Amino acid sequence: MSTTPLLTARVRGENTRRLVHTWLRRQIIELELAPGEPLSEAEIGSRLGVSRTPVRESLILLAEEGLVEVFPQRGSFVGPIRYEDVVSAQFVREAIECSSLEQGGAQVTAGDVAELRALIVRQHEAEQGEDASAFFDLDEEFHLRLMRACGHESAWRIVASAKAQMDRARRLSLPEGGKMTGLIEQHESVIDALDRGDVAGAVERLREHLRVVLQDITHIQAERPELFARA
Repeated sequence: MSTTPLLTARVRGENTRRLVHTWLRRQIIELELAPGEPLSEAEIGSRLGVSRTPVRESLILLAEEGLVEVFPQRGSFVGPIRYEDVVSAQFVREAIECSSLEQGGAQVTAGDVAELRALIVRQHEAEQGEDASAFFDLDEEFHLRLMRACGHESAWRIVASAKAQMDRARRLSLPEGGKMTGLIEQHESVIDALDRGDVAGAVERLREHLRVVLQDITHIQAERPELFARA
């Protein structure tokens, strides 16, 4: 990920710590920074053109999300993926997103459905271009937009924070053959149910969709054991 967007945002006066945190989080989730890799405050600050203070603060936030490990006298390192954290994140995400849809699905409008379908069109484009990074962003946008339509957009912050470990597992699975196609079909099934006025059916389709990551994680762990914490 280029640092150019971050530097442009700083020129616009956006919060430096938030920008550094977002950039580092993205690098870790996309495995540009792999588990075990050392994180130098000075090097990161130099690369991004910021002081060490926002970098240090960002690393603390990332440690709270389980993405970074900080060892006194040794330094900070990208943390491994922990299976138990992925399971916990999936539990939190399912509880919040499915409750949001169950409670607010009846208020989803035809305009909301049209916007969600437009996102699915863009997901198809990312799939055809084999652009896993763009697809990941569009998947995030889809789920955020669905919660917004249901009147619970503010709860997305809780979901986003809880699912940090899950995001790495999700990102790993996207390039696999047919993965994006399957996720798009699952998104479409949720929207089709809402379009029919079948909120209960939409909730069930969403629940099944959100549990896919647990089906993937065992396979990913077997293929890339170096990315996971040892039991």
